[in-house]
Amino acid sequence: MMAPTTDNAGPTGDPRSSRASLEALRAEIAKAVVGQDPAVTGLVVALLCRGHVLLEGVPGVAKTLLVRALAASLELDTKRVQFTPDLMPSDVTGSLVYDARTAEFSFQPGPVFTNLLLADEINRTPPKTQSSLLEAMEERQVTVDGTPRPLPDPFLVAATQNPVEYEGTYPLPEAQLDRFLLKLTVPLPSRQDEIDVLTRHAQGFNPRDLRSAGVRPVATAADLETARAAVAKTAISPEITAYVVDICRATRESPSLTLGVSPRGATALMSTARAWAWLTGRDYVIPDDVKALALPTLRHRIQLRPEAEMEGVTPDSVINAILAHVPVPR
Repeated sequence: MMAPTTDNAGPTGDPRSSRASLEALRAEIAKAVVGQDPAVTGLVVALLCRGHVLLEGVPGVAKTLLVRALAASLELDTKRVQFTPDLMPSDVTGSLVYDARTAEFSFQPGPVFTNLLLADEINRTPPKTQSSLLEAMEERQVTVDGTPRPLPDPFLVAATQNPVEYEGTYPLPEAQLDRFLLKLTVPLPSRQDEIDVLTRHAQGFNPRDLRSAGVRPVATAADLETARAAVAKTAISPEITAYVVDICRATRESPSLTLGVSPRGATALMSTARAWAWLTGRDYVIPDDVKALALPTLRHRIQLRPEAEMEGVTPDSVINAILAHVPVPR
């Protein structure tokens, strides 16, 4: 039986009201995106954890629409960058521009100076431009000409990518992959979901006009601040903490992997489990919360051995096997 919830109010309001707003956020996105509930939930968890999200799927499964619907459901500033092979780092971060009237250089902010940055098809640009986001994602600032410039708060990068086996893509370096809190896979829809998508389009749904679909802002930055404060107070017992560590350490000992989960990955799993526990109405973490977020939090932080990959082993199958063998605390 679920224990009663005893939320402590954050600095800006009632956590219960904030939870209701974030639940409404999930419902609002569903007005535009059909059948991608796990990805929608992952985006909400990332917002609560101040993390970034990598969305992977074949073209045409509504990755970009998903992020645009999230932006339309929030009263936050948002910008979109289409990553291409000729995109330069300064096109993302901004640059110094010479003003002939004053004979001085002034900083022209790039699109990264926003609350929600949609980095569309991030793996279609070379590593040099991909790395332009590293400081922004980790330090929440951009340094140009030796001067650090803070980014707005909240700040979230939602990047989409096509699977690396497609031509014209550049695999993201491990250092950048580790900066993403979650890697969410966006699968092809089921038959019924695809019928629903076509039915909506036949009835006049326009993915370029989310307002006409009824998508409205239902959560604010204040809601996020209150929710984050409540998530930070979500209790996690020593036994659950040890469980998270044991899962991550098991990846480092797996014969199928050349690279296991780092301590940063263990911290990320603890954070996402706490956010999920709070979203589901509890102020404490249980093992099921850890299991629920293990795949999206860890799948991009491990590397398969070539021979294991040839045998059909996947990151998800390795993590699932570890979850099945690591003792669960009672």
